[in-house]
Amino acid sequence: MARAAQPGGGGEGGGARPVSPETILASWVAADPQSRALLEQVKKIAPASSTVLVRGESGTGKDLLAELLHYLGAHPEEPLVKIDCASLPLELVESELFGYEKGAFTGASQAKRGRLELAGAGTLVLDEIAALSPAIQAKLLRVIEERRFERLGGGRPLKVEARVVALTQVDLERAVAEHAFREDLFYRLNVIPLLLPPLRERRADIRPLAAHFLRRLAETHRKPGSTLAPAALAALEHYAWPGNVRELRNLLERAVVFGAGGEIRAEELPAQLRQGAARGGETRMSLEEVERGHIAEVLDHCRGKKGRAAQILGISRKTLLEKRKKYHL
Repeated sequence: MARAAQPGGGGEGGGARPVSPETILASWVAADPQSRALLEQVKKIAPASSTVLVRGESGTGKDLLAELLHYLGAHPEEPLVKIDCASLPLELVESELFGYEKGAFTGASQAKRGRLELAGAGTLVLDEIAALSPAIQAKLLRVIEERRFERLGGGRPLKVEARVVALTQVDLERAVAEHAFREDLFYRLNVIPLLLPPLRERRADIRPLAAHFLRRLAETHRKPGSTLAPAALAALEHYAWPGNVRELRNLLERAVVFGAGGEIRAEELPAQLRQGAARGGETRMSLEEVERGHIAEVLDHCRGKKGRAAQILGISRKTLLEKRKKYHL
């Protein structure tokens, strides 16, 4: 399942814009049976305050699924606050999550509320949860268990009211087995697990997603009437999409930007998509192609930080460097 529109959402300081359940539901694409079944699950669990662990490949829309949980939840008027555990430097994650008191460290000239505090009674989304250091994992476990925390440099316990939604593309069971992720934290997060299938496993979503993205992109780039020729649409439907929904949107944006408006032909799409259409949809991505695309997505997400990317991928830094050389990334 993937959400097609952007109904709003909280930034670093919370303050989510009120969105009606009807609006948020109408903004999601769930044409495939797997997507519809997942949507029904979300409707059932959204009103509860239980911790949710959303799993899925990069680019599938895990953060958007977290928004759906929030806006269909019991407190949609409360803040929706996100923290990307992979993009923040390790030394900043703790202060961003818990906040700090004045004088807690050099440069702390005034107190600052952390994301836990800013979320209030709303939703705290922890993206790429597997990227947290062991020390922060231990503190987060305590927060979830006791529903209390303290700012850095402070001694006054603060109550946690927010619902926690954790997102990951990492095989956490493997990370636990390799002692890269705390087993007790995994079980605390995995109260309600949701798995977001890759786009290649829910092909009925491709056509409506493409139609929506084209409408939005044509408006944004002032290319009215942008549509897909039948052969181009067939190529999209037969491609393996290692980059999932994000890759689909990016590909369509390139087509719209470089096109003159009107119908987008198959010849205007990348070669691997055209080859799939020419073979009648029998194309399949090789394991190496899928791995290359996945590693490229993670490196892009981590802004080239190889150590963090290796941690998310569940491989050593040395192995990552070897694969970068192998795939010319």
